[in-house]
Amino acid sequence: MPYKAFDEHAERYDLWYQENPILLKCEAKVIKALKLHGRGLSIGVGTGILDYQAPIYVGVDPSVNMLRLASARGVESVRAVGEYLPFKDEIFDFTLMIVTICFLDSPRETILEARRVLRRCGKLAVCIVPRDSSWGIEYMKKAEAGHTFYAHAHFYTLSEVKQLLGECSFKVIDVKSTLSYHPYEKPRIEEPSEKAEGRGFVCVKAVKI
Repeated sequence: MPYKAFDEHAERYDLWYQENPILLKCEAKVIKALKLHGRGLSIGVGTGILDYQAPIYVGVDPSVNMLRLASARGVESVRAVGEYLPFKDEIFDFTLMIVTICFLDSPRETILEARRVLRRCGKLAVCIVPRDSSWGIEYMKKAEAGHTFYAHAHFYTLSEVKQLLGECSFKVIDVKSTLSYHPYEKPRIEEPSEKAEGRGFVCVKAVKI
């Protein structure tokens, strides 16, 4: 199970962001630019280091150690998997999945669960490292070399995510992205862009229909 790697190396995962503050800031800007409002649920909240940039009410994750770090950031944490959310129907205004989809056994089931717990016209934001970006290509190389986290990942293109959302009765209403430079270039702070092509971190915002 992929979550075991995250559970065993939660501090290492969190430390990566702390050691790469410019990348963290770029991605945080994108999360804020999504303008998510109301009662929010983060699916696959991890350590919450990015998720709390949105007004998250509660976060779910199968990793106890990840949730411990998320809780320290003020996120109400619940141990659960995205395919079986322990919540009633239509109680959230938005759901957020930051790179979560890459580590799911059943992404369709999780998106349908996200839809179930969303109120009418609720929003779902899905953030990915696109497979066809320089970042996705680099991470896939690391995956092939047995990287602790990436070895368990399945990377998607933006068009694949959009298609999956459409099949699950969501309508895409916005796209925000960042990291226009190559992983080996000197990092620089960027403002969120609506141009997703070639970007290393892309978030799709969709509305429940």
